[in-house]
Amino acid sequence: MSSSLVAETGRTLGSRSTRRLRATGKIPGVLYGLGVETTPLAVDARQLRAALRGDHGTNAVLTLDVDGTEHVAMARDIQRHVTRGTVSHIDFIVVDRNVSVSADVPVTLVGESDLGGAAMVDVVVSSLTINAKPESIPASIEVDQSTLTLGSQVLVRDLVLPEGVTTEVDPDEVVVRVTVADATAELEAIDEEAAEAAEAPEGEAVAEGDAPEVAEGEGEGA
Repeated sequence: MSSSLVAETGRTLGSRSTRRLRATGKIPGVLYGLGVETTPLAVDARQLRAALRGDHGTNAVLTLDVDGTEHVAMARDIQRHVTRGTVSHIDFIVVDRNVSVSADVPVTLVGESDLGGAAMVDVVVSSLTINAKPESIPASIEVDQSTLTLGSQVLVRDLVLPEGVTTEVDPDEVVVRVTVADATAELEAIDEEAAEAAEAPEGEAVAEGDAPEVAEGEGEGA
């Protein structure tokens, strides 16, 4: 089931008009895609947050009401304020429920790790680009960390993708790996030892005044 969102068209373009629009609680955006002309529009900020707050987040399938005409759409290219993190501009793309689209889906860890504090499970790839029909896009790609052992890793080829979901990412790319928890500290200690060794003299220098005396005439040619 898709969320509904009402969009208003006819907004005035330009940075000054856009600032005034945001001040009224509206988010400027653009609609484009299947069967529609590129259309500047605006949506209510609160309604937008509610629509994108579900399990599928920014990959949610939306029913976008544009001047009384409904479009099946998805959010794309969401721009945010640098410091506040609020949405400042959003693109909507019209999609076909029966045609696959590309989407970035977060990778999440599930299950309990039995490795304790001796190891760290590192999510190398935080999101995976997949292809699926809009309503078949999963909320996340799960990796069961209860099966992981020290030194093991999960590649793209190891991921269990839902039915109808594919990816073109290199199957040998590492998604999750298990490393020694204090590996960073160990590496820093090694670096410090190497630095100290580099600063130390290669051999013991002879102290001034301790040089062996040479007998008078010794070493002179015959």
